[in-house]
Amino acid sequence: MRIGNCIIEIYIHDASSLKDKRSVVKGLKNRIRNKFNVSVSEIDRNNNHKISVLAVVTVSNDGKHVDKLLSSVVKFMEKQRQFNVVNYKTEIL
Repeated sequence: MRIGNCIIEIYIHDASSLKDKRSVVKGLKNRIRNKFNVSVSEIDRNNNHKISVLAVVTVSNDGKHVDKLLSSVVKFMEKQRQFNVVNYKTEIL
């Protein structure tokens, strides 16, 4: 069994309050869950209205599938216009 996690830091352009940030992050998390069937959670920078750190996690028998799925999530996020992906790190256990 392979467990893959990807920590993704994003910068939200038009967020002027934590309420704006929550709206963007909540919608993003729902789209990622529905499209890729992975677990997503905001794990850091909770009090910064411009930056969010998300963890995306999946489990599979095939390490290549885990890597491909997490790469697809990052590519999907990089295409979004509401924010920029600042940094990400993928780890497969």
